[in-house]
Parts: sequence; structure tokens; C-alpha cells
Amino acid sequence: MTAQSTSNTRAQLDPIVERIRAHLSAKAAARDRAYQASRETIRNCANAIRAIHRAEFSEAQTLLKAARDLLARTKRDLAEHPEVFHGGFVDDAQKEYAEGCITYALVTGEPLPTPEALDVGDAPYLNGMGEAAGEMRRYLLDMLRRNQVTRCEDVLSQMDDIYIVLVTMDFPDGVTNGLRRTTDMVRGVLERTRGDLTVAVRQRDLEEKLGVLERHLSANSRPGNPIP
Repeated sequence: MTAQSTSNTRAQLDPIVERIRAHLSAKAAARDRAYQASRETIRNCANAIRAIHRAEFSEAQTLLKAARDLLARTKRDLAEHPEVFHGGFVDDAQKEYAEGCITYALVTGEPLPTPEALDVGDAPYLNGMGEAAGEMRRYLLDMLRRNQVTRCEDVLSQMDDIYIVLVTMDFPDGVTNGLRRTTDMVRGVLERTRGDLTVAVRQRDLEEKLGVLERHLSANSRPGNPIP
């Protein structure tokens, strides 16, 4: 190869490489911003769920709104880099956001948001729904401690409905982002929760019967009412 041909090759390569370098630099910068935003989104959603369990619904709404804004910004930043957008960490952030919003709706009795309303993918939405079922177990146990058994039965029914939906999503994990694992988790949570509630209901019924018996014995033990 002559010096002239080498020079020509270098002259052709330089602008190509510079365009590639500029493109990769922009992609790397967008990825870094999106990764940080996704981490912040997950933190906001985790804090929102804690606020929901404390019945601090205004705080939860504020945090979920912040998470939504971060996701929207990430979507704009990665509009020209779809391979980064679908790289995994954005889906994780969307899943956490869906979990927070679905948990909020289940606890407050508001209509369930759709994937379109949340602007999240179908797979993150379904996985978030499964995670929300796990949060509802925690909510149910809190209700049990306050002896609100009727509400607990409603919550268990919600969890059961979620499981029935998830178990019908028989698609490869590559399509659903590991939904089978989430569904298995929901099944285990549902079984444990049903067992806990059954024990609590039976204990409540026993306490009520003992209370009736105690009152009956107390009334019959008064003067003039000898126990037979």
C-alpha cells in the first residue's frame, strides 16, 4: 500500500469516525441521565408507597407526580436511542411507578389506572401490578391489627383478582420481563395472606362466642339467678 492510498483511507475514515464518536458520546450522556433519573424515580415510588401505608395520600400523590415527570423526561431524552430506552433500567422504573399508582388506587378505592394513562409499557405494568399485590398483603395485615376484618376480605379479593389476571399471561419471559416469577410471588403471597386472614377470622369468631358465654354466665351468676 502506498503512502498516498494510506492517506486517502485516513481521510475517508476521519469524518466517519467523528460522526460515530459524536453519536456514541450523545448516547452515553443520554444513558447516564436516564439511569440517574430512573434511580430517582424508583426512590420516589418507594417513598410514595410508604406514604400510602401511612395514609399520607397527598404526599404519595406528590411523589408519584415527580416520578411521572422523571419518566417523561427520560422518554424524551432517549427518543433517539431506543436500544437504551429498552435496555432494562427504564422498564424497572416504569414497573415501580406502575406499582405505586396501582397500590394507591387499590388502597383509596379509585379506578385502576391503565398502562396508557400511566404511559408505561405492558410488561412493566403487569409486573407492577404483581408487586402491588404484595403491598396489599402489608396493607391487609395492618387492617388485621386494627380488627377491620371486613375490609381485609375485600383486599384479599383484590389480590385474588390480580393473581387470576397474571396467571393467564402465558407468554415467554423475554416478552413479559420475567412475569412468571412475579406471578409465582403473588401466588405465594396470596396463599399466606389467605391463611393469615382465615386464622384471624376464626380467632375473632371464637372471641365473640367466648364473650357471649361470659356475659351469659355473668348474668346467671347474679343473686336470684342461680346457675343451673
